Amino acid sequence: MKSAIFMFISFVIIIIGLYTYAFLSPKLELRTAGQYYIYDNNDELLYQGSSTSKWVDLEDINYNLINAVISVEDKNFYKHHGFDYLRIAKAMYTNIKNKKITQGASTISQQYVKNIYLNFDSTWSRKIEEAFLTLELEAHYSKDEILEGYLNTINYGQGNFGIANASRYYFNKEPIDLTLEESLILAGIPNSPGYYNPIANYDLAIKRAKLVGQAMVNNGMLKEEELENIFKEEIPIYGKGSEENLDMLMYYQDAVMQELKNIKTIPSELVQAGGIKVYTYLDLNAQEVLEQNIIKNIGDSGLQSASVIIDPKSGGVIALSGGINYAQSQYNRAISSGRQVGSTMKPFLYYGALEEGMTSSSTFNSQFTTFSLSNGKVYSPKNYGSIYANKPITMAQAIAVSDNVYAVKTNMFLGPEKLVDTAKRVGIQAKLEAVTSLALGTYGISPLDLARGYNTLATGGFKEDVGLIKRVEDKDGNVLYEKDDKKDLVLNINYTYILNELLTGSTNSQFRDYANPTALVIASQLSRKYAIKTGTTNSDFWIAGFNPDILMVTWVGYDDNSDVSSKYSTISKKIWADTVEALEKDKEAQWYEMPNNVVGVVLNATTGEPTNDTSKATLFYFLKGTENTFTNTEMVFEEQESKDKKR
Repeated sequence: MKSAIFMFISFVIIIIGLYTYAFLSPKLELRTAGQYYIYDNNDELLYQGSSTSKWVDLEDINYNLINAVISVEDKNFYKHHGFDYLRIAKAMYTNIKNKKITQGASTISQQYVKNIYLNFDSTWSRKIEEAFLTLELEAHYSKDEILEGYLNTINYGQGNFGIANASRYYFNKEPIDLTLEESLILAGIPNSPGYYNPIANYDLAIKRAKLVGQAMVNNGMLKEEELENIFKEEIPIYGKGSEENLDMLMYYQDAVMQELKNIKTIPSELVQAGGIKVYTYLDLNAQEVLEQNIIKNIGDSGLQSASVIIDPKSGGVIALSGGINYAQSQYNRAISSGRQVGSTMKPFLYYGALEEGMTSSSTFNSQFTTFSLSNGKVYSPKNYGSIYANKPITMAQAIAVSDNVYAVKTNMFLGPEKLVDTAKRVGIQAKLEAVTSLALGTYGISPLDLARGYNTLATGGFKEDVGLIKRVEDKDGNVLYEKDDKKDLVLNINYTYILNELLTGSTNSQFRDYANPTALVIASQLSRKYAIKTGTTNSDFWIAGFNPDILMVTWVGYDDNSDVSSKYSTISKKIWADTVEALEKDKEAQWYEMPNNVVGVVLNATTGEPTNDTSKATLFYFLKGTENTFTNTEMVFEEQESKDKKR
């Protein structure tokens, strides 16, 4: 008996000591904990809230929702001081009796602490930290403040965090205007957001909502007859974001948060603490135009898509989409998906070729070829549709029609290390290996990373910092980070100009021969000059294109790498053309100034020889002094291969 009394007194003393410690500890920041303020390119406030949710005051939330949440999550919320000890004891007894964990006893205060400060690991250290933070929370804040914070941070499924986002998404209402039935549905979701949200499973959501209603009846917050008279008819589910939010805008926001975390000059503790103002390059008009054209062209194909639009003058990402529907999938394909880029890798190959002495008119035979590799293996690349010229073709035509055999021969002629070096020079960060097939884009690169490399071409050879964030300030206005506007010349301006001119061949009908230029299908839509390269694999369709004013990269495919039907091959191109043209239509057309050391010569588009045939004539560009030099690169290549075999 004495020992029991001693243990009880000791327990009381420890609890008093812990609460005293919590009271004397510094006050936790709630409104700024995990809070961010994101601004667009006009410094207009775009988003205010945590990294995942907007904030709404408790007085602006319907009382039915508040009562429902308390009833189902923590009925003694206003009575305990952070921990419901009787509930903990009951849960422990039930779990021991069942020999497995079937009940939890987390209070709203504990759940709120986890939402804003902790991960969801089940380690003892995390649980101890949670306990101390919960005590501090209860010591410094009123119950209403805690409940308000909780409702603004919990997961309501379909990519919605916080009651403001959820009520607008599911019911197109502000939280204060929710009906009793809608309140019960929302209160039931956090128990299993992917399982109980009404879009994923309406029937389960209603079943859960009725259990929430019964909990309210049990707690005296709802009359039995009221519960019996609801859910008589199907509840309309709105199921999309509010009008002030674009459907794919959250992908941009997520990319901003990812970039923010990677800025090494801002301490991670400060990022976690929040209260940070993030000024971005986001152009809301560009974002809206992009989203409209993605939805219009994807239609009901079931495909996914990702796009990045950059202003080459600043290196700022002005629009971004990481998928078709953020509510259904928060996976950001624009920044996280490493997909085979196909022929969009070729511009970096051909820049290296120009640098090593090849010219726009250098020829290789386009024919089915089996290559013997140094490792003893053989490699037989195929052209799209297995169509070959079966004759010599120029670099200009190889780029226009995206001839794979020409590309592989070029890569072997230069040595694959050259392509890896060029890719790194222009800023591509993906890990690439010096292999023969790299010329055909067989390694995974994200759309943003690929756009980073293309931006160096779009600037005329200057590598710059590409990103979404322009500036970061703390809550007091002190500048914590500012994007470096420095541009480093990493490519030869002469070869870059020649390459950019070569990339206009993808829409030039003069190159029609054994195959069509790869972007000819959108040529009639284009009102000005663009450098464009498309890319195709069995599971991916790409397009990257630019001029001095705009750069856009678009990918289309399936998440599971399933083969994509050729009937969808124009979707990425149409998204690109519709978007870029809409954004450029009221602007003066721009192109690059031809360097003094570059000269243009009219030649036959398919042979690279002088011609009087205007139907085949087009401008080829050369470094001065090389315009009259005709190199049969095939002969040099064969001689090189012969020497390699003898070795």
